[in-house]
Amino acid sequence: METHLKRAVLITGGGSGIGLGLAERHLAAGHRVTITGRSADRLTAAADRLPGIETVTNDIATPEGRQHLADHVRQTMPELDVLINNAGIQRRVGIASDRSSWAEAQNEIDILFAAPVHLGQLLVPHMLTHGRPSVLVNITSGGAFFPQPFAPLYSAAKAALHSYTVNLRHALKATPVRVVELIPPAVATELTGPGQAHGADLAEFCDTVFPLLDGSRMEVGFGPTATPGFTEQRAAEQRAFDAMSDRFDVPVYRPDGLVSG
Repeated sequence: METHLKRAVLITGGGSGIGLGLAERHLAAGHRVTITGRSADRLTAAADRLPGIETVTNDIATPEGRQHLADHVRQTMPELDVLINNAGIQRRVGIASDRSSWAEAQNEIDILFAAPVHLGQLLVPHMLTHGRPSVLVNITSGGAFFPQPFAPLYSAAKAALHSYTVNLRHALKATPVRVVELIPPAVATELTGPGQAHGADLAEFCDTVFPLLDGSRMEVGFGPTATPGFTEQRAAEQRAFDAMSDRFDVPVYRPDGLVSG
């Protein structure tokens, strides 16, 4: 992120893991940072660790929670110009052995896919009102491109978010809002629950990707999601999308926040 421009940053799921790591780096760069999450205790601990950070206890798994968060942001952060959709959970259960209630599966889908889609719909018009260059970051996963049998619903939801992110970027191409997809590999967080952290070092991951989330790149990976083979595959898919995206006349956002067509 550009350090000479004070950003107004909202990070969902910012009480721990990647969200908290990026919040810490934004705060150190002099930006105004608000983090959200369902755990008031985690948010309090984050605020104690990072003086100056702002917190909002909120459940983005529900439409009402997302609307409440958007209303709060519109009232308190008129200058919002960075939205990082980071909140996530991962149920490690295979399809054949999944005996959980549908409510558990629906909660996973709502957090991983419905929440970033809905928050984008609610906050993109708000981010367009001030006309400043802005960045919307959707965090997907290597599992979006390599389906994981141990977490099939997680992989599917992240694949859906990837697809939506490509289309959202297309819809915002004529505006000052850049759309970035952050594609982590396994990172040592508590995504799957306490005591199950594994993967890349969290601090190293955040240090590496943070300066790349300024809107200059459409996609940002790390380790296995930043290899030449992976990035070339992604570039080839983007070229195919670009060649086919104008087959039909689809309205897009205008810089003033209105919609063309």
